[in-house]
Amino acid sequence: MAGSMSRADLAADLAASLHDAAESFVDAGDMARLLDVAALDFSRHRPRTLLGTLTAEVGRMDYPAPANLYLFKSSLWGIAPVARAKPWERQWPGPMPDVHVADGVSGRELHLTPAPTQLQLMTLGSEFRYYYFGQQVIGDTTAETTLPAGDRFLLLLRAQAEAMREMSMRNIKKPVQMRDGLHSAPRNMTPAALHVEMMREWESKVARLGV
Repeated sequence: MAGSMSRADLAADLAASLHDAAESFVDAGDMARLLDVAALDFSRHRPRTLLGTLTAEVGRMDYPAPANLYLFKSSLWGIAPVARAKPWERQWPGPMPDVHVADGVSGRELHLTPAPTQLQLMTLGSEFRYYYFGQQVIGDTTAETTLPAGDRFLLLLRAQAEAMREMSMRNIKKPVQMRDGLHSAPRNMTPAALHVEMMREWESKVARLGV
């Protein structure tokens, strides 16, 4: 369906747009994979600011990160809804933790350094609220897709570029006849060259149309 942002409709339009090149992507999930890579790359230019919450514990540094976290943005602990006291005031709870994203044993984690103290929890509460940038995703329905319909063309363009990148990797050991023997110009651009051109176009347009 034209304008639909559902995974099935996007995959169908992506396959149609690749024409003969779509024959290289016949496995189930190929088109979905290309779309997922394209959506994730939008996170660099179309950041989604989301609100996260964790329960701070005295002396604990590591906490599970949200599954859709792309980058950490900023902490609200001691800012809202309860403002912390100033360093020169008796009630000052001490320096606030810096937050870093790290790979833990069971997945990505948010590391708070220094770890929260008893005084901070007594003063500010244990609810540690923060902003983070969430990943862009393609859903089974338009409502579940985080990118707006206005980015549909750019999404398909980025997915096409990813398809060209994969094709260039698949054919890396295969000889390619680039010229017809009569003329010096190539018949068609190679997948690698198309990837470069498509990415250049995508980067230019997505930055120009960004918000």
